[in-house]
Amino acid sequence: MSRWWPRLRHPAQVVVAGFATAIAVGTGLLMLPAAKAGPGGATALEALFTSTSAVCVTGLVVVDTATYWSGFGQAVILALIQVGGFGIMTFASLLVVLVSHRMGLRARLTAAAETKTLGLGEVRTVVFGVVKASLVLEAITAAILLLRFAGAYGESWPRALWLGVFHAISAFNNAGFALYTDSLMGFATDPWICLPIAFAVIAGGLGFPVLFELRRHLRRPRRWSLHTKIVLSVSGIFLVGGSTFITALEWGNPGTLGPMDVPGKVLAGFFQGVMPRTAGFNSVDTGQLNPATWLGMDVLMFVGGASAGTAGGIKVTTFAVLFFVIYAEVRGDGAVNIFRRRLHSDVQRQALTVVLLSVAAVATSTLVFVISTEYSLDRSLFEVVSAFATVGLSTGITADLPRLELLLLTALMFIGRLGPITVASALALRQRVRMYDLPEERPVIG
Repeated sequence: MSRWWPRLRHPAQVVVAGFATAIAVGTGLLMLPAAKAGPGGATALEALFTSTSAVCVTGLVVVDTATYWSGFGQAVILALIQVGGFGIMTFASLLVVLVSHRMGLRARLTAAAETKTLGLGEVRTVVFGVVKASLVLEAITAAILLLRFAGAYGESWPRALWLGVFHAISAFNNAGFALYTDSLMGFATDPWICLPIAFAVIAGGLGFPVLFELRRHLRRPRRWSLHTKIVLSVSGIFLVGGSTFITALEWGNPGTLGPMDVPGKVLAGFFQGVMPRTAGFNSVDTGQLNPATWLGMDVLMFVGGASAGTAGGIKVTTFAVLFFVIYAEVRGDGAVNIFRRRLHSDVQRQALTVVLLSVAAVATSTLVFVISTEYSLDRSLFEVVSAFATVGLSTGITADLPRLELLLLTALMFIGRLGPITVASALALRQRVRMYDLPEERPVIG
């Protein structure tokens, strides 16, 4: 280990190595006989897929979390979700601060890469803020769920506490793991279960920089950064639009919202509109949704939530940047402006790179699914996008997939959680700085 570890000099490389190590440790723990409810132990593929899904806060499963894993196995999954949500390197940096009361330059650079902070001086504050915000919001959600499970569903207090803590952590980290075989379908019309979980998903999906700014300047929007303004506005549009879209298309579907009363339909439609933000809970049978709804959810999942949070996807900021690039080009503007701020050209290139790499990953993987399995294009695309965007929703085909496709989904979850640019930079052997510019020329476009 000492031979190759010093070579990981770029923070992105350390982030990738940290996530891979956490997945490997989780796989080993889940393969122990104590982690499985029945006799024997989980297979290597079952353990690897579950560990990757937990660390990458996805929620896709090949076995039933509620019945296949023992209490120890469920605790391992919960720990992996929490570690994945914090960010392996953010968590490691916290340990450095607690133990040595100081943080080295490399540790600070690594934490900055994971938390997307701008200045090295902010890293220590951000690391502690990430942990504090996570624990506070998870505790509030867990308390509400605890009281509901114990008071309305007759669960014992220890069982209600476990259910509340597990689902609160899973929700805030946008993981989507549930301790019920049908996810949350049994609580589709219960606002005291669905709304706390939905709001925890939204909070985690906004990202820690946005949460910090809202805490400091909630009543002073003029002091919000461009990032916060983009995240809040675009997230609001996608949440309202997504919920309205799903509710309208599924209103009369007898397999989903059809049998419910009007308040139940509105609640379930809102809940399902939130989940593509990227949490894999479902309060209706995803496999019974209309194909048009699947396609709309593909878009919502692909965009995902905000950067530096627990959500996946290409991120709402990336989507917004490309939208305004197109808008500026159509108008003939010489610069791209958002909320009275001009975007740097580097940001535009990064957004374009993220989207093109993501489209390539999704398109290639979907093609593999269509060629090598019996599943239709719409189901294959839904599964691939859900894995890449670390959502965890499924039309019900995950557990029946062949070994090759499961390994492909495992790789997609890993790449999707870390981000295409992070993975690419981590794999790069060296950086090259060009000391000159080549002559400029314009090819014909379109």
